[in-house]
Amino acid sequence: MRFSDLLDAVRRQPRGLSIPADWAQGRATFGGLVVALQYEAMRARVPAERPLRSLAVTFVGPVEPGLAVDFEVEVLREGKAVSQVLGRAVQNGQVVTLVQGSFGASRESVVNVPAEPAPSFKHWDECQELPHVPGVMPEFMRHLSMRWGVGGMPFTGNKSREMGGWVRLRGYIRQEPLTEAHLLALVDAWPPALLPHLGKPAAGSTLTWTVEFVQPLLELDTLDWCQYRAVIEHARDGYGHVAAALWSADGRLIALSRQTVTVFG
Repeated sequence: MRFSDLLDAVRRQPRGLSIPADWAQGRATFGGLVVALQYEAMRARVPAERPLRSLAVTFVGPVEPGLAVDFEVEVLREGKAVSQVLGRAVQNGQVVTLVQGSFGASRESVVNVPAEPAPSFKHWDECQELPHVPGVMPEFMRHLSMRWGVGGMPFTGNKSREMGGWVRLRGYIRQEPLTEAHLLALVDAWPPALLPHLGKPAAGSTLTWTVEFVQPLLELDTLDWCQYRAVIEHARDGYGHVAAALWSADGRLIALSRQTVTVFG
């Protein structure tokens, strides 16, 4: 199933959704997809004039592909401008992902600080594509195209603090608007930035994830390439702290991301 097909499915029925195995990431389901589906269930409970400002995510446990998942939603508070919403992905009676979302209407302000400039990468046609190798790469990678622009690929012993390049969804022949849900997948598609430091394969995963969106969203579609860069701020004792951002191809900021990642090597 395409990414958009799964979004449509959770909009119709947020309970009892089974995610196909081709979206697997090891023994779990791709986290960016799980959060995107939970976001869609939360979005349905919030007024449309309150766009998503931020999500705070904790991956409690793996979401197993092929088994039913319930995407539960609780509205914690609705203020004059901001709605605070809690989402729980539940499988086999256990919470597997927690998502707290802040949705807020725009307000007038004298504060106006432009974003820092986007990094300068080679054109995506000049960058090496991360291939999807069945049995070696995570299954979900068949749904995403990634072109390396900075840093090393996983398990190459590259000690750069930076990692990133170009990314877009794969398998789309017609333009569809990029929503916050699509962008969650693009931001989380990249492997933990610590993995290039390793000289041989080892497991790594995201423990917590905070992502913030610049509103209003840019008018992009599923055929557009986006630019991603992650920077390791600190890593030791099997944990790393990574800040990242996503820009449009013409250098406009879309989203900011921060992750605590674990690495077993």
